[in-house]
Amino acid sequence: MAPPGKAGSGLRWSPWNLLLLVPMIWLITPLFNRTGPELFGMPFFYWFQFLGILVGVTCTSIVFVKTRDVPAEPGDDEGVAR
Repeated sequence: MAPPGKAGSGLRWSPWNLLLLVPMIWLITPLFNRTGPELFGMPFFYWFQFLGILVGVTCTSIVFVKTRDVPAEPGDDEGVAR
């Protein structure tokens, strides 16, 4: 539990959380603001965005699986009655 007068944030840090930066970097427009190369007749802009969805879901799933069993520090659950 947090010391009296000091509110806890309820957030837990894990190095796995850095993996969540990958989908954010994926959205930098100059990386995909072009038409070539095409894949199955689809311009690069579109298939790169579809690939970004798969990368984002994969990164989020990995972080969830790797961090779900990490025990919370006492006082991390802000829903607990005080």
